[in-house]
Amino acid sequence: MLPRLLRSPGVFVALLVAALGAIAFAQRGGQAAPPGNCPPGTTEVRPGRCQAPEFPPPSIVDYRPRSTVVAEEHLVPRAKYPVIDIHSHTGPTPETIERLISEMDSLNVRVLNNLSGGADPAAIKQKVDYIRSSRYPDRFRVFANVDWNNADAPGWAERAVAGLEQSVANGAIGLKVFKNLGMRTRKSDGTRLKVDDPALKPVWDACARMNIPVLIHIAEPQEFFSPLEYQNERWLELSLFRDRRHYMPGEPTFEELMGERDRMFVANPKTRFINAHFGWYGNDLARAAKLLEQAPNVVMDLSAVLYEFGRQPRASRDFFLKYQDRVLFGKDSYEPSEYPYYWRVFETADEYFDYYRPYHAFWKLYGMALPDVVLRKIYQENALRVTPGLPQGGWK
Repeated sequence: MLPRLLRSPGVFVALLVAALGAIAFAQRGGQAAPPGNCPPGTTEVRPGRCQAPEFPPPSIVDYRPRSTVVAEEHLVPRAKYPVIDIHSHTGPTPETIERLISEMDSLNVRVLNNLSGGADPAAIKQKVDYIRSSRYPDRFRVFANVDWNNADAPGWAERAVAGLEQSVANGAIGLKVFKNLGMRTRKSDGTRLKVDDPALKPVWDACARMNIPVLIHIAEPQEFFSPLEYQNERWLELSLFRDRRHYMPGEPTFEELMGERDRMFVANPKTRFINAHFGWYGNDLARAAKLLEQAPNVVMDLSAVLYEFGRQPRASRDFFLKYQDRVLFGKDSYEPSEYPYYWRVFETADEYFDYYRPYHAFWKLYGMALPDVVLRKIYQENALRVTPGLPQGGWK
């Protein structure tokens, strides 16, 4: 005999509908789970109710929705003021120089700084001599590099400093440190060479003495040190590029590398450091501010992290206004079609527009509408102050 409650027609019908709904939900691939804990391959469609989507033949990689947002567009093909690209890996050759100049002129990029000069002073001389003998001696500059392998070996510091001094004498205007330092470079006993290893201090001291900056790239984005899973913002990039996965056993953690680098900055106050890629702190502006307060000798370049500023435009604008003397423009890869995205984020108040490289960011960008005084500093003035070897005339 049914309980008294179930003998009520209304209750009985409600329970029957719920039961039939649960059956239909299960037939559609639905299942129950604690709220917020749907299993892989499903998404929460109601609290505690998970369902697997029925995708058509294309996968999530092919998902490119067309925005229905109707908003004003202010495309900026040319920067408002002449720009120094402090972070490039492109230099001129007889075959490319005219094309480069034409592209740079169209973008209003006045100087392209090649960070890949090499550790051989003779190679530096060859690059610089070509630039100086060309029709465009003030449009390109070169940084030198150092071979950090076996930095603990007897005589390494003396050889490294002597080579760097000769490279500067041959025309290099700074030192670029690549990301292999801290991640891949080994000491003579096979152990990892840490960024704050005392063996490297003679190089930092030499840069201070020669009045040249150190543009230093340590680690990779924080997400690259987290497992490849769908909670990772960069899961598609990590799926595409296996060599960007740095969460394997035996590799240093993101926090280890950040700690080593930031301690090294503080321990060498007389050396000017340009922290490449915003030091990978673009997603944590409070942490970036803390570093700048702790290390007055550090400035940040913006290379390859536009997606961080474009998704938090108000906080980024506040940061850029407060630290307007500590930020330098840099692009990294030389792709002329990509520079205007930077101009648009910095110079306009546009909303909800695409980033140029989808696998970096699944989100849209927003403009920061920076004032002219800040644009000038980011585009040119800060780089001129930090890097005396840049062409100093003709910027006003």
